[in-house]
Amino acid sequence: MWIELACRGVAPSWEAYRLMLFAMEVWDQLSMLPPVANPPAARYAVLVPLYEDSSGTVRIVFTRRPEHMRTHPGDVVFPGGGKEGGEGPIDTAKREAWEEIRLPPDAVGAVLGGLTPVTTRNLQNLIVPVVARIERPDRFVPDPAEVESIIEPPVDHLLDEERWTTEQWYGHELWFYQFEEGTLWGATAFIVRELLEYLR
Repeated sequence: MWIELACRGVAPSWEAYRLMLFAMEVWDQLSMLPPVANPPAARYAVLVPLYEDSSGTVRIVFTRRPEHMRTHPGDVVFPGGGKEGGEGPIDTAKREAWEEIRLPPDAVGAVLGGLTPVTTRNLQNLIVPVVARIERPDRFVPDPAEVESIIEPPVDHLLDEERWTTEQWYGHELWFYQFEEGTLWGATAFIVRELLEYLR
C-alpha cells in the first residue's frame, strides 16, 4: 500500500503509515507460530483467517452460528468442522471455510502455523486451530445452514484489553468480547487470546 501511494505521488497519512507498520509487525510476529498440531485424538479443525484490507488494516474473520443450530447456537466462531476421510487439520480447515463462507482453498495464501488444540463444552471435541493469511475474495457467501453473519474486525481492536471482560464459570475464568452481531467466548476466545499473545 505504501509503495502504491508513493508511485501515484500521494503523500500517505500518519494513519496509513501506522497501519503499514502494524501489519508488518503482525506478519513478522506470526511467522514465529509453531507448526499446525495433528494429535490423533483431534476430530475437528478451524481456520483462523487473517488478511490485510485495501487500507492496510489487518482483519480476522469470524462467523456467527444461527440460533437454530443444535450445538453452540448463536456463538461467534471460526470457520471449521469435523474431519472427513483421511484429512489432516489444514485440509479440514480449508474445506470447511469453503463450505461455510465460500473462501476458495487457493485463497489461503499461507498457513502461518498453529495454536494449542482446544476443547469445547464437550471435552471429547478436540479442535486444531490453523492460522492462515488469506486473500479475501470480493465477497464471502455464508451458508445459511451454518452461518448467520460474518464478522471481520480489525486485529488491533482485539488487542484492546478494555474491550474484553471475564467471568468465573465453575472455577474457571472465561474471556468474553462483545460484537454487535454476538459474543465471542469459550474455545474461540481461548484461541484468540493465545493468538494475541504473539502480537503483544
